[in-house]
Amino acid sequence: MTKLLRHLPLLASELLLGTSLAIAFAALNAQAAPVATTTVTGANIDWLQAAVLGMVQGLTEFIPISSTAHLKVVPVALGWGDPGVTFSAAIQLGSIAAVLWYFWGDLVTLARGTAIAIAKRHWQADDLRMSAGIALGTIPIVVIGLAMKAFIPDLDNAPIRSLPAIAIASIVMGILLGLAEKFGRRQRGFEQLSARDGILMGFAQALALIPGVSRSGSTITAGLFMSLDRATAARFSFLLGIPAITLAGLVQLKTDVIDAGVSVAELTPLLVGILSAAVFSYLAIAWLIHFLQTQSTWVFVWYRTLFGLAILAVLSFQQL
Repeated sequence: MTKLLRHLPLLASELLLGTSLAIAFAALNAQAAPVATTTVTGANIDWLQAAVLGMVQGLTEFIPISSTAHLKVVPVALGWGDPGVTFSAAIQLGSIAAVLWYFWGDLVTLARGTAIAIAKRHWQADDLRMSAGIALGTIPIVVIGLAMKAFIPDLDNAPIRSLPAIAIASIVMGILLGLAEKFGRRQRGFEQLSARDGILMGFAQALALIPGVSRSGSTITAGLFMSLDRATAARFSFLLGIPAITLAGLVQLKTDVIDAGVSVAELTPLLVGILSAAVFSYLAIAWLIHFLQTQSTWVFVWYRTLFGLAILAVLSFQQL
């Protein structure tokens, strides 16, 4: 048993790397045939497909390998087509339910401590500074996200969501995560976080609007560069993501489901996707925090790099 546990990181690394290559090659082979772009109403997504997409969302939202990229690539690899920005954002509600569930105790303590600090005017209290950091850190992704919606027509099919763009983003962020892993000092724990950390990680979080970057990947990378230890960087990344993921999911749910009006048959796949995302998000959060307490992020560095390289390689091969 001890020997198995010692080799578990290597086995996980080999599994992730093999998966990255398989997904990338399958997706690009499937791309040769025309596929339909789906909508949030589930018109082109049945409940089984929604459950699979929810699993993909849940497993990749909090692990630093980009949920947006995998929600774009995996369904294309399976011949289902791109589910689109709206469906992807809506099923993030499952992920936010999971992170609220997992960190409920922390959130209650944080809210109570912030309220007490404000009432007593203890402006330097740790809970108040962390709450301020989360609030301020949410502003960049909200502002930039609204700007993209306003100024990029047909965002679902914009060049920024193309497979080459996803591949390049995955490689670049993999390299940055590797640099952060190598040069980050990992000297600060959760109790040493400040509002400044929230602001800096908030700007890093905004990069996740580019598919392939990964919200958790960009924030964990920033945290490591800021000398946070791995588990603290991941934990704060999850807390920082709560407002952003919630806003994105609720906005898409209102504009594209509630306002548009959907039938029960159309709504069922979306609810299945949300539930699936919630279950697998919870499992991913618990696993990653435990993993980073004893292991490095190199497995994700190699996964992201090979994932991007595989996409570029097959794209180049198809052009020959």
